[in-house]
Amino acid sequence: MPAPPILTVAQVTRQIKDAVEGNFPQVFVLGEVSNCTLAGSGHIYFTLKDDAAQLRAVIWRNTAARLRFDVRDGLEVIAAGPVEVYEARGAYQLIVEQLVPQGVGALELAFRQMCAKLEAEGLFDPERKRPLPRFPRRIALVTSPTGAAVRDMLQVITRRWPAVDLVIVPVAVQGEGAAAQIAAALRSVHRIPQVDVVIAGRGGGSLEDLWAFNEEIVARALFECPIPVVSAVGHEIDVTIADLVADRRALTPSEAGELVVPHRDEVLADLARLTQRLMQGLRSRSAAARAQLDALASRRVLTRPLERLHDESRRLDELDLRMQRALKQRVERARQQLAANSAALSALSPLKVLERGYSVTHRGDTGAVVRSADQVAPGETIRTRLHSGEVLSRVEQIAPR
Repeated sequence: MPAPPILTVAQVTRQIKDAVEGNFPQVFVLGEVSNCTLAGSGHIYFTLKDDAAQLRAVIWRNTAARLRFDVRDGLEVIAAGPVEVYEARGAYQLIVEQLVPQGVGALELAFRQMCAKLEAEGLFDPERKRPLPRFPRRIALVTSPTGAAVRDMLQVITRRWPAVDLVIVPVAVQGEGAAAQIAAALRSVHRIPQVDVVIAGRGGGSLEDLWAFNEEIVARALFECPIPVVSAVGHEIDVTIADLVADRRALTPSEAGELVVPHRDEVLADLARLTQRLMQGLRSRSAAARAQLDALASRRVLTRPLERLHDESRRLDELDLRMQRALKQRVERARQQLAANSAALSALSPLKVLERGYSVTHRGDTGAVVRSADQVAPGETIRTRLHSGEVLSRVEQIAPR
């Protein structure tokens, strides 16, 4: 028998590649995504699996950039594209050119994923939403200048509050590049002088038509806008991510016009009511003040202002008389007490004793009182004090007792 041809690995792989790619130029595969990896190059690598087998798959960068939703593990999809053999590894893989999620549309899935992401970051928090100014000076309308929405907003706003200034910031509201234009307008609208509030929106349409207002770039521009923003996208049943991030959501563009400005007639009516209340309040205050003034004017202190002065003068005179009488009494009592004390002291005075014939003898040299004959000696001088005058004597003899 002739020897079988011997092939190289590359030759065998090439034949397998030709056979596989020739027989599977386009396949539609239903499976679950697992081991999903987003490479730095932008390519997405993952595995499609079911209960019995697995199939490697790749989405090249250009195709991945067009996907509306994120490819994640556990997502059930239908992947469409050719099967190719990667010769360097001898492995085959599905080159995904279309990817359709199962159970929910691609746009709906992208909407849900984006909502979950932005909500987790706090872009939907009610606490960060700002109130709208009561009387805005200037309003910026970020919308298409040719759509029905801008006409509705202009008509409603100018009818309700003609004094406000309106600035139209023209942008595309659907199609390629619309989201970037809307985001750029929101980031630059604060440079327009005296803009107090912004309305961003458009009229109704399909989910695809409104998709620009679901883009992440628009959501973050709304979040970062330093001026309060009203989102007015589509009709009442349409809800976009812009509606959830904006400071206020209007169900329609016309309602947005009603939200940002008051109605002139209502303001005038409020002013009339306030004027009436103010006049009534002033009348009531005036009447109360008049009654209080009349009550004060009727008081005795005002009708007879000198009566109190006269009463106090009489009282002062009475107190003065009482004080003088009391002072005289105290002086008299003091005089009497002084006389009694003088009499008592006079009765105890040695001079009274001398009046009765007694005398007091003092030594002539020292002046000491002589109480005993032993205190003097013959020849010494003594001085005797009588009731009237003194006698100076010399001691001649001491007589014993």
